[in-house]
Amino acid sequence: MNKKLVSIILLIIISFSIPVNSFAEGQLNIDAKSAILVDYYTGEVIYEQNSDEALPPASITKIMTLLLGMEALESGKISLSDEVRISARAASMGGSQLWLEEGEMQTVENLFKAITIRSANDASVALAEHIAGSEEVFVKMMNEKAKELGMTNTNFMNASGLPHEKHYTSAYDVALMSIELLKHKNIHELLTTYMDEMLVGKKKDKVQSLVNTNRLIKEYNGTTGIKTGSTNEAGFCLSASAKRDNLQLISVVLGSETSKIRFEESMKLLDYGFANYDSIAIGRKGDVIDRVLVYKGDAQYTEAVLERDSFLLLPKGSTGNVTKEIVLPDFIESPIEEGEEIGQLIIKVDGKEMDRVKLVSIKRVGKATLKEMFKKTLKNFLIN
Repeated sequence: MNKKLVSIILLIIISFSIPVNSFAEGQLNIDAKSAILVDYYTGEVIYEQNSDEALPPASITKIMTLLLGMEALESGKISLSDEVRISARAASMGGSQLWLEEGEMQTVENLFKAITIRSANDASVALAEHIAGSEEVFVKMMNEKAKELGMTNTNFMNASGLPHEKHYTSAYDVALMSIELLKHKNIHELLTTYMDEMLVGKKKDKVQSLVNTNRLIKEYNGTTGIKTGSTNEAGFCLSASAKRDNLQLISVVLGSETSKIRFEESMKLLDYGFANYDSIAIGRKGDVIDRVLVYKGDAQYTEAVLERDSFLLLPKGSTGNVTKEIVLPDFIESPIEEGEEIGQLIIKVDGKEMDRVKLVSIKRVGKATLKEMFKKTLKNFLIN
């Protein structure tokens, strides 16, 4: 895109009903110290209540542990079949646990299962040690990832969420890491598994029942996760996600007085979102938007595709005009790598920019050989 080329801009008006202004003004008065409701695709905040206040998160911490685990898994650093030796430190964790024994072996797959369903502190530390070598190094990774995601009111001191005066986050920051975790498709089935069991102990002679601590999986239509947490210091917390049609919402409740309240308030937030908002798909990742001429390439054209999904959040019944601006150069010079940015799609509502998505090359285009260039020149000459 740094090439000094003339760009073309195409304006396409879409006849959807879109809001001019956003978003909710109503006060829900959530019974919790802090709460937030956000749209998964756009990150737009629909409702918030003390959402930037730093609070102890309890086991909601494990969202970050799972996120780093998914990244390690998908990068090939670890695999689900890896055998992990349970250390003395992991086996000594208090709170919610599987009662893993020092020296026993568990697979990475079982550790993920134990963290997501049972919220097991011992499994969290074991996975952290397997990924980073020690929990201390893993915590450093957690804080680096938090900074990368823009979690400005967060500091982690452990991988499990056990109480520590310097271990805190905010409802808004929990929403950010929840969105990031849900981008990893491999975690979805575990987040919505209600019951399972595991064999534990050095001899694998003990059966531990796993029952998901997030009861919304059974009680709320469209639930897709994510994680509960509770300690005396944190109160009762929940990051909940649910999807209906195109609309996917994430609610976060921190510091409720009882478990019952956290679930009721989470459902209240989600109900509000689904009752008052819709989501429309502007385009999906990989959609072909246009094609661009390649100069001196071994292919004449490459197709420009969306780098990611694009959605708009809108209040039900509102109106407005949506425009798409497709910004592409007249031509690009080879070589072009697959996935390289070659343009942008800009989404506006009544002239206000709402989203900007990179357009990337669908394939690699190498430099043409002299023979190929001669053939193209001769072909163009004959055609003309």
